[in-house]
Amino acid sequence: MADSGETLAAGPRVVVLHNAEVVTMDAESRVLLGGAVVVSGDRVEAIGASPQILADFAHLAHEVVDLRGRVVLPGFVNTHVHTSQQLGRGIADDVDLMTWLHERIWPYESHMTPEDSYLSTLLCGIELIHSGVTCFAEAGGQYVSEMARAVELLGLRACLTQSTMDSGEGLPPNWSSHSTDYCIQSQKELYEKHHNTADGRIRIWFGIRQIMNATDRLLLETRDITQELKTGIHMHIAEIPYENQLIVNTKGVEHGTVTYLEKLGFLRSNLLAAHSVWLNDAEIGFFSGAGVKVSHCPASAMRMLGFAPIKEMLENGVCVSLGTDGAPSNNRMSIVDEMYLASLINKGRESYITGTTNPTAIPAETVLKMATINGAETVLWDNEIGSLEVGKKADMIVVNPFSWSMVPLHDCISSLVYCMRTENIESVMCNGKWIMKDQKILNINEEEVIPLAVKAAGDLLKRAGISLPKRMNYV
Repeated sequence: MADSGETLAAGPRVVVLHNAEVVTMDAESRVLLGGAVVVSGDRVEAIGASPQILADFAHLAHEVVDLRGRVVLPGFVNTHVHTSQQLGRGIADDVDLMTWLHERIWPYESHMTPEDSYLSTLLCGIELIHSGVTCFAEAGGQYVSEMARAVELLGLRACLTQSTMDSGEGLPPNWSSHSTDYCIQSQKELYEKHHNTADGRIRIWFGIRQIMNATDRLLLETRDITQELKTGIHMHIAEIPYENQLIVNTKGVEHGTVTYLEKLGFLRSNLLAAHSVWLNDAEIGFFSGAGVKVSHCPASAMRMLGFAPIKEMLENGVCVSLGTDGAPSNNRMSIVDEMYLASLINKGRESYITGTTNPTAIPAETVLKMATINGAETVLWDNEIGSLEVGKKADMIVVNPFSWSMVPLHDCISSLVYCMRTENIESVMCNGKWIMKDQKILNINEEEVIPLAVKAAGDLLKRAGISLPKRMNYV
């Protein structure tokens, strides 16, 4: 990528990207061959054919980049990621969910320091940026202010959420004393402190970890305060059969979590439901009717949860997006990998259910929407991100398809989903600023962050008393 080297008068910085295959993800699903995008400040100023764009804007540009046939598309939106769990990659492999939670993750999270959270978010952010993510929805951690500090430095866009629990068994001692009042008030304070900061890139959402750790009062007050503040709720919902059975046994409803939340009047269009693997047709209807958004995390689901009814959700008008979940439940924080998995496992599930093959289930264009415009809608930001359109924020990525993993490029959309790898993502722009260029992260030094994170991770596991079994005969 070449810079024009020209410095113009003060004013919004203008960048012209031309000679590209521009995948807009707009309402018409336009793909411009030989297209160009103009960025002015933090927004898209123009999109069109390269010759016309160059004629109209090249003389105004601070930077003119000839992409030589590379692909430009909106930045990916990762709608479910635990940035505070990045230092725990590999500590909970091959265990069931309750063991994962009670014996590994909660001890790990409850022994974190603010500095651990900061380093963990930096390390996670590096991987997110390399995989083309420009916006993510934090699934819940303890030190939101440290997450915000890291996000501001990285240059990413994020909806940050505190992990919130006011009841339930197995909680670490320093969490079990959190009252409902504390859970609500602490999040209101975080909202007042960080919402709409970092040039508008950070939004504060309210979090509920899961129904097994939430009183009805916490659910209802969270519903009401987020409606008042016009922000979102992030919650793990219907992850495993045990969860549904517990709700049937304790709440007296016919099926489980979603049925109970509907009865309680909790379901709203600002609710982001993570995973949502175990729900029936009626509950899919409840989600659709209320406008609930779902984050589908294919790798995490395959490890511990099961096959989510994604095709049925999409057919019923539920907005489904993609998430990676946290490092201890996935290990790979690449939305590129999740796109590939989402298409394949949902094809396989459909074939298993129907007893016949169905390669058309969840096609490539649907998966790409899940990673872009559906992701933007899920995080309540689709008026500004998720597609390349004039007036929207300049969040975009540049993909180099001219490598052994993607050539020949017969079908751009198909290749982005089925062939692309993280290594093909060359440059990333968020809010009109490059945060990665030519595969180099610009705002931090990766080589400095990695050893700090490795040391912090080792110290954290010692404090938490987590010792991992030896899988083989180490000598």
